[in-house]
Amino acid sequence: MIIPNNAKDGIWIGRCFVPSSNSYNNIAGPHVVMAKDGKVYDLSPFYDATAELINCPDFPQILKKTHTLDSIGNLEDIIQNSIYTNKDENVPYFLAPNDLQAIKACGVTFIDSLLERVIEEKAQGNPEKAFEIRETLIKKIGTDLSKIVPGSEAAELLKIELQNQGIWSQYLEVGIGKDAEIFTKSQPLSAVGYGAQVGVLEDSNWNNPEPEVVLVVNNNGQIIGATLGNDVNLRDYEGRSALLLGEAKDQNGSCAIGPMFRLFDESFTLSTLENEIIDIEISGTDAFHLKQSSHMSKISRSPQKLVNQAIGKNHQYPDGLVLFCGTMFAPTKDRNAKGQGFTHHIGDAVTIRSKHLGTLQNWVNHCHQIPKWEYGTLEFIKYLKSRR
Repeated sequence: MIIPNNAKDGIWIGRCFVPSSNSYNNIAGPHVVMAKDGKVYDLSPFYDATAELINCPDFPQILKKTHTLDSIGNLEDIIQNSIYTNKDENVPYFLAPNDLQAIKACGVTFIDSLLERVIEEKAQGNPEKAFEIRETLIKKIGTDLSKIVPGSEAAELLKIELQNQGIWSQYLEVGIGKDAEIFTKSQPLSAVGYGAQVGVLEDSNWNNPEPEVVLVVNNNGQIIGATLGNDVNLRDYEGRSALLLGEAKDQNGSCAIGPMFRLFDESFTLSTLENEIIDIEISGTDAFHLKQSSHMSKISRSPQKLVNQAIGKNHQYPDGLVLFCGTMFAPTKDRNAKGQGFTHHIGDAVTIRSKHLGTLQNWVNHCHQIPKWEYGTLEFIKYLKSRR
């Protein structure tokens, strides 16, 4: 199921586009909603944005008042209408659950993705060189860096050894050094949600999905829940130069988040999240199929340590933030030719799922072929004014 157990368990918060005919105030726009027991309820009389909700200490009391909330439809119907090929804009559909929060992301927090980043750098964005470099690198440093605590004395000694071997990398620096890589993935209100198309640049010939857990963090630096994300990545761009990170990461449709925020309660805690298993499945129109799983327990820095580096006395986010925890794997299965590894084809269905966070599914297209991002902060302000 897209939302586990049809939202009978847990606290599920998100956003829906609600047409005027379904809106309590007859004005179409994005509504904050809650899913519960197979229904979707309207929270917009209480909250203008999910950024407002996550920063309100009394939100648990509001969410208990489900008997006072209006239903905008059945959960399954709204999910089905959220798939881009099915969408009827006269019926509610899901959006990405985040809105005004900053969208931040961490890099190289899992060993598999760390090695792939080093390979990208050494290959200078050329997928044909990746296979040979991968074999050489694994022979030199192995794949078991998981016992190295980032920033520890052992990590510093390993750094010196790798530098002496001539294979030190900026990605190893943030992978096992004291400072995590944290960057701006996308802009507020730019993320796409469940069922939407995600975008890659037309001239990119080496790119991939990055399935990740996304933390929901309030403006006090408290992790209050999580969701799933696809940190769509252009490996050839970043491989040519780390200074092209913005091009590699932030394009139209390159950030998918959803299906909904699951907030912590007795049924879902930070400890649950730290032991979550994340599955990814890629199905192409060329009959290509890939399925992998990975464990959050393999992360090199705990979610709270990543949050502590993102927000604190040196950097504040008054609207809160959503924080991608880093990808657990970069697909390497050959697709176009032996030794060239994986890259997306147009039409790929990318499905990311986990037991407690549900399913995020999107379809791949070129950035310029999917709907433009046109609903930004000014449009949101105009909408809120009209609602008043």
